[in-house]
Amino acid sequence: MLQSPNFNLLDQDNALHKLDDYAGCWLIVYFYPKDDTPGCTKEACGFRDLIRTFANSNAKIIGISADNPESHKKFAQKYNLNFPLLSDLDKSVAKAFGALSEKKLMGKTYQSIKRNTYVINPEGKIVKVFENVNPIKNPIEVLEFLGGIQDQSS
Repeated sequence: MLQSPNFNLLDQDNALHKLDDYAGCWLIVYFYPKDDTPGCTKEACGFRDLIRTFANSNAKIIGISADNPESHKKFAQKYNLNFPLLSDLDKSVAKAFGALSEKKLMGKTYQSIKRNTYVINPEGKIVKVFENVNPIKNPIEVLEFLGGIQDQSS
């Protein structure tokens, strides 16, 4: 298990979030490419719809993309998202987590955020990485993993 990278990022309400804010609970950090796109919307709404079940497992959810807080606010309001969306404008947090990849489009190379999800335990250690996830299935897969790992520890 690796220690989770720290972060200091603003959410859709310009509130600062850091890893220490989540000490003592499970943290689901999911990276996504862009606000209000089809796959990202399905994934965000999946987490939104399961938020109470995650809360029952002492788990909190945060989404991270390179969009700015204003874009996050519009996205969160449009879909009634009930968890923080953090702005990683320079993609440094995505890079620290390993959620950044190089892509090429029309001869240009650019850095893109991968659709990865990280499960961080109450001690701040990454216990599971879901890479290049299916945005529709990801929230349920994460919840199932979390339930399984908590069952083993009880």
